[in-house]
This record gives sequence, structure tokens and C-alpha cells, in this order.
Amino acid sequence: MSLFEALVIVLAGLLAGTINTVVGSGTLITFPTLLFFGYAPVAANVSNTWGLVAAAITGAWGYRREIRETRHQIVQLLPMSIIGSIIGALLLLALPAAAFDAIVPVLIALALLLVVFGGRLNAWAQRHRVEAETGTKTGGAATGAVGGPALSRGRRLALLGGVFFGGIYGGYFGAAQGVLVMGVMNVLLPLSLQHLNAIKNILTPCANLVAAIVFFFVARDQINWAVAGLIALGAFGGGWVGARVGRSLSPQALRATIVVIGLVAIAKLVVFP
Repeated sequence: MSLFEALVIVLAGLLAGTINTVVGSGTLITFPTLLFFGYAPVAANVSNTWGLVAAAITGAWGYRREIRETRHQIVQLLPMSIIGSIIGALLLLALPAAAFDAIVPVLIALALLLVVFGGRLNAWAQRHRVEAETGTKTGGAATGAVGGPALSRGRRLALLGGVFFGGIYGGYFGAAQGVLVMGVMNVLLPLSLQHLNAIKNILTPCANLVAAIVFFFVARDQINWAVAGLIALGAFGGGWVGARVGRSLSPQALRATIVVIGLVAIAKLVVFP
């Protein structure tokens, strides 16, 4: 490996760690970079998964206040994300890439719609629930406070199912996993986008870590530790940068950032595969 290649991979890790902490989709930076330098797709994906775990440490620390405030939701959702990621990692090793790649752009587009309209859908669903329980109409919107109204059984099951599916996708590939998870939570959890981002910054890195552990035991020969280490070096700093940037964004700016990154992800997967 040349010095130039090593520096580019570290830079890609830095950018990916930043993007992952802000919203997700950092894999769309590192994965194509590794392919450009000639690494096989599966080996690149597996090594990249290990490398990006480092961003979780600094990213979670940057969001530590919001994580403390949402620990109840995290405890409920984390097992579904972990179980899903194990299944996704095994699917990566068992299925051809085309079997899953065809639907990825559709999933990302759906997630973007959920991010854009999720707040309105959440408010509508919350009003509908209150009216059904009380028989009265209310003009209030869903609260953004932590520990707000309890979720109905249907919404809770939908939330668990969405996070579980996000875990499967994250274990399989991971690009835009954060967009998918944020989209689902934005519709179903009456929390602010910053609190949802804090939950995402625990769920998606844990899914990556579990998938990386599966790869270690099942496909250890596919891991390039030098590449994983270089990505981790950049991603560690990127997580810190991403937390500072992400927490400073207004809800509108954060939503716009998610949409832009999601559209870039779709373009990368469809127009420039």
C-alpha cells in the first residue's frame, strides 16, 4: 500500500465518520474508495464495517446528553437492531449482491419521504390516538420532549419492526442505514430530531459492531486489517467532528442534510453504481 493510498483511505474514514454521526451513509464514501484502489467488494465491505465502528465512540460521546435523555428508548430498540444486524451480516455472506442491491435505492427514497413528512405524520397519528382515547379533538402536535406520550401497541410494533429491518440492512451493507432508521423513528417516535439522532448514533454503530464481529468469526480471511485500521483512524476523528456539527444544526437544517445525503446515495447507487 502506497502512502498516497493510505492517506486517501484515512481521509475517506474521516469524512465517513463525520457523515455517519450527522445522519448516516458514510459507507458511500469509504466503500467506493476501497473499490477504486482495487479491493474486492466483499472484502471492502467487511473491512469498512470494522473501520467505521471507531466513529461510534466519539460520536456517542458528543451526543452523550441526548443519549442519557433517551436511554429508555435505546434499551427497548437496541436488541432489535442487534438481532437484525446478525441476520444481515449472514445474508451478505450467503446471497449475491444483486439480490438486495436492487431494492436499496427504493428503501432510501422511502426513508427520505419519512424524514420530510415524518413530523406531520407523527403529529397526525398522535392526534388520532388522543381523539380515539378521549373522544375529543385536539389541535396540538406531537411533542418533541423526551418521555412524551406513550406509544400505542401498533406504533410500538411498527417501530420495533422498522428498527429490526434497519438492522438487517445495516448488517448487509449499511450505506444510508442511518437515513432509514431516522425516517422510521421520525414517523413513530414523538421526539426532536436531535434526540432521534442520538438514538440513531447508538443503534447503527452497534449494528455495525455486531456485524463486524460476525464477519470476524465467519469470514476472517476477508478482513484487511490495515485498511480497517486506516478507516478507523479517520473515523475516530470524524465522529467527534460530526457530533459538533450535528448538534449545532437546526431541525430544518438537519432534515435538509439528511435529504441531500440520501439523494446523493440514490444517485451513487443508481446512476453511478
